[in-house]
Amino acid sequence: MFTDFSLCPELQTAIRELGFTEPTPIQTRAIPMALEGRDLLAAAQTGTGKTAAFALPLLERLRTSGDGSRRPRALILVPTRELAAQVSDTFRVLARHLPLRGALIIGGVSPKPQLQALAAGVDVIIATPGRVLDHLQSRALDLSGIQALVLDEADRMLDMGFIQTIRRIVAALPKQRQTLMFSATLPEEIRLLARSWQRNPAVIDVAPRNTPSELVDHRVYHVEASAKHPLLRRLLVDGGVRQSLVFTRTKHGANKLAERLGKDGLSVAAIHGNKSQGARTKALDDFKRGRIQVLVATDIAARGLDISELPHVVNFELPHVPEDYIHRIGRTGRAGSSGEAISLVSREERDRLGAIERLLGRPISVAA
Repeated sequence: MFTDFSLCPELQTAIRELGFTEPTPIQTRAIPMALEGRDLLAAAQTGTGKTAAFALPLLERLRTSGDGSRRPRALILVPTRELAAQVSDTFRVLARHLPLRGALIIGGVSPKPQLQALAAGVDVIIATPGRVLDHLQSRALDLSGIQALVLDEADRMLDMGFIQTIRRIVAALPKQRQTLMFSATLPEEIRLLARSWQRNPAVIDVAPRNTPSELVDHRVYHVEASAKHPLLRRLLVDGGVRQSLVFTRTKHGANKLAERLGKDGLSVAAIHGNKSQGARTKALDDFKRGRIQVLVATDIAARGLDISELPHVVNFELPHVPEDYIHRIGRTGRAGSSGEAISLVSREERDRLGAIERLLGRPISVAA
């Protein structure tokens, strides 16, 4: 029970208001150690409550550690704007009864409100690395008071090329701090990197590495590349799919597929890195509210999309990196709900399929 944790009445009230009763395995193991101030290196499947696992102990510790200054005391770094917004929403809800202030610091939007928030003083910053470095270099951001650093989806940040940016940010932080690293996967590169940023971290691995949710049904269709679109249209239309998240490898491919599905009469939007933040936010919101049936996305959407009871994920094209398959299908089969992951595999992609199956440790069923 959440009441077993040493959390203040304000946090316990917020937890009850959210309807939370039983903590997930990652929360059960991470929260007590984080409350003690331990550094953590934690891996858990997507959709198992990692955000609350670091948000709750962080808020509890911040509640009693203020020094009267207006400097931020906690920094949470995430790889994408969508994930940053999701984490920020979680913090805001959990901290609703506490006198703590947070700021969402991301690119793709005007920096003016961010600068105003920083000038007024904040306790928690949830951010993407690039914009943090921008504010740090312009001296609009003072990180000398940071007591806790969280790297969420650390492996993805390295995959996206943020390593040098993060190194520069970490160099600006106090040496004495708590450092928490959370991710769906923790490859050896991350574990080695953690040694230079953490002090004797507790390692938590609540599920075998690179293991998807058991609630997801996986299927493969072997099909020529030119026949993928007609097959997808049939699966979506004839199969009566209520909502589907469809992944492509490239931005151009996402736009092209969204246009073709739109001509098929489906309500569809595309989301990728070339879209403005406003367009990305609107597309995601429309999808969450059921206004559109199909969201076509590149891997930028494989992290940070928190869509309740999403029943259907399609790999229109397999990812180059096998681990990205885990992150893509992690959008379904969340929070106890079942899901379906379908992959359309051309002859040219069979080597990628083999790499994914080796990662999973088993073959994926072929659809009849």
